[in-house]
Amino acid sequence: MNRKSFLKSLLILPAAFAARLGAAGTQVSVYKTPTCGCCGQWVAHMRSNGFDLKVQDVENTAPYRAKYGVPDAMQSCHTAVVEGYAIEGHVPAADIQRLLKERPKAAGLAVPGMVAGSPGMEGPVSQPYSVMLFTADGRSSVYQS
Repeated sequence: MNRKSFLKSLLILPAAFAARLGAAGTQVSVYKTPTCGCCGQWVAHMRSNGFDLKVQDVENTAPYRAKYGVPDAMQSCHTAVVEGYAIEGHVPAADIQRLLKERPKAAGLAVPGMVAGSPGMEGPVSQPYSVMLFTADGRSSVYQS
């Protein structure tokens, strides 16, 4: 292998590693209650995927959902904000990375409720769930299922 081929081969990264690099340094503000363990697990999931999280424990997350335009039908246990997008609940890091890459005209993403098997809610039982894309006027559509 010549030097040029060798150097080029170093630039080819596995997709999972490249996705993590895409999140490196991306700051996420998280608003959660101090007693919610699954929120802490989601924070760990996001950090393990390269995001830089600033966590604020608050008594009530409802004002943050309202401030960032999360529709009532999309609510979960914590609200986050990344690069102008609201992230509600246990949204997988991969879907947030995709959101930041595609930049759709939307207010954010949500996994409504507390779905077993979603990031931070792992356990012996998993339920199917969809990640929802929602707009500022409250409309929503499936982003990933």
